[in-house]
Amino acid sequence: MKKILSITLSALLISFAGCKKDSDFLDVPPTSVIPEDVAFSDPALVLSVVGDLYNRSLDFSSLDGHPNYDPNNPTSNNPYNMSVNTAYEPGWRTFADFGESFPSENGSYFIVKNTGWGYNSWATWDYGYIRDLNLYLKRLAASTALTNVEKDRYTAEGRFLRANYYFEMVKRMGGVPLVTDPLAYDGNNIPELQMPRAKESEIYDFVISEAEAIKDQLPKDVNIKARATKAAALAMECRAALYAGSIAKYGAGTPQVSLSGGEVGIPINMANGYYTKALAAAQEIINGSAGPYKLYQVLPNLSENFAAIFLDKSGTNQEAIYVEDFKANGGKVHGFTTNDQPYSISDEGGDAGRINPSLNLVEAFEKLDNTYAPLPTKDVSGNPVYYTNQQDIFAGRDARLEGTVIIPNGLFKGKRVDIWAGYIDASGNITTSDVAGNLKPLPGTSTPVQVVGTDGPINGLELRSQTGFYIRKYLDPTVGSGRRGRGSDVSFIRYRYGEVLLNAAEAAFELGQPGVALGYINQVRARAGLTTPLATIDFDRIAHERRVELAFEGHILFDMKRWRIAHIVWDGNTMSSADLLSNIGKATKRNTQPWGLWPYKYYSPGSPNDGKWLYREVLPNQVTGYDRFLFGNYYSAIDDALRSSNPKLVRQPNQ
Repeated sequence: MKKILSITLSALLISFAGCKKDSDFLDVPPTSVIPEDVAFSDPALVLSVVGDLYNRSLDFSSLDGHPNYDPNNPTSNNPYNMSVNTAYEPGWRTFADFGESFPSENGSYFIVKNTGWGYNSWATWDYGYIRDLNLYLKRLAASTALTNVEKDRYTAEGRFLRANYYFEMVKRMGGVPLVTDPLAYDGNNIPELQMPRAKESEIYDFVISEAEAIKDQLPKDVNIKARATKAAALAMECRAALYAGSIAKYGAGTPQVSLSGGEVGIPINMANGYYTKALAAAQEIINGSAGPYKLYQVLPNLSENFAAIFLDKSGTNQEAIYVEDFKANGGKVHGFTTNDQPYSISDEGGDAGRINPSLNLVEAFEKLDNTYAPLPTKDVSGNPVYYTNQQDIFAGRDARLEGTVIIPNGLFKGKRVDIWAGYIDASGNITTSDVAGNLKPLPGTSTPVQVVGTDGPINGLELRSQTGFYIRKYLDPTVGSGRRGRGSDVSFIRYRYGEVLLNAAEAAFELGQPGVALGYINQVRARAGLTTPLATIDFDRIAHERRVELAFEGHILFDMKRWRIAHIVWDGNTMSSADLLSNIGKATKRNTQPWGLWPYKYYSPGSPNDGKWLYREVLPNQVTGYDRFLFGNYYSAIDDALRSSNPKLVRQPNQ
């Protein structure tokens, strides 16, 4: 008997009775392969098939796409089956790169010891998945057991997933073979299956046209998050068109990153057309035609409010558009909180602390008067600045800082983190320990006191902060969510309204509509407490706003690539303290090594500053490498085995 798509369902869905709730998508027990003639005769089983396709789509969308994986060889000599399955790190390690954070784990220091990325970094190429989607659409079209309404929605969902995966491929690989039929290998038709790469622009055009074709067949329901909606299709279209427009405009400055057949690179004369489409798609969401989406503004504390965007799964969160959802009671959870919670507040007493945001990122959060400035560790004479409270150095900053990062003495789950590096006296001598939270007598005393934070920082001590910061975004405050046996069900947001506003602002700016761009970008900034509107806008402001608003959401790598500034930002040079503290807010600022900010208690009995805090900028001693982005990194390599089985696949430039 024929088997539909050879799909083995994961623990994604449960009982299909009713099949009405978005949350049903997370509750179905595993099933064996479903026969083709059964699956498409039962709407509930169709839902199970599409549910599996959703689940598989998220395997390719690692958040920041850390390149630490080993591509496998193709699983078949069939030249159609060009699949290279990539073992992405879907959790914390996807964020530990690009100068934005430090990986506090012994087995992950290689990330900051390397001097760049391989050409195969970030690649994805799974035509097995494309074939399953094409088979699904073909067999769905032939089904007579579904109503027209059901068939329209399921068809639109399949096309959304297919377009979404082509988008994932094109932003990594450039032009790829565009296959929309379920081709089959019969043992004799190898030449027919050896398809060439489409132009990069043709893949972007496909994603955009598919979104336009399906948007009105999808529900306009702000409460549906884990399945495709009209807003999700438009958000995908908006982002894809913005990427294409950027590549067309800024690619003109890097002509060496192109191929003569258009497989890589987009002509500059196409830029405005793409920007126009990006703005139009964004405005459909903004004007409410896809549902009542809006910025999340629920909590009075603006930092808490920003953190809650990624935690609130109730109907009050009208910012999230499309998410990868999880459900603790349904068995689909993740270990992000387990891996990254503050050590001293961890649920299991030690499995924690791996992502340490860098001072490079922290200093990007500007002051409330719309100016950039390094955190003041020294006065104009070069003397230390002393602070009564540990957090005073961060006062008057963009509220998104503490919604994204846990700063020293910051709160998580109602408790304060214990981050400080030791005591320092008037001569600059430091009393500390290599053991977190250790006790020692201070000079001239005999009574042991704590001389370093329970959470560090201590150079080389894993699972504690080595930069002076922990990540906050996505951390689950639910009791038990940091235990390995329980895990977290916090969603990972793939598209949200805040990004849509920033996409619209960028597209409007590129189209010469600064007033429109300012209107959108100032909405996002006002939510963060930056209530004095910007009066002017430029590219640096566009790039800065995306960096701080969308930190750790999977944009930094692809933004740098599409703007063609990755080779400038990650230029293969080490970072000095002068590099760190200068040009804040400049899009092309060097960002090759993650620095930290270490707090010390001042020890000088009788001095008015005794017991106060001072800070030092520190490069963690595990950071011996530096990010070096080559022209050959703009597009991920196509595996040699794939090109051997299909000689029509043109090699990437500069590789």
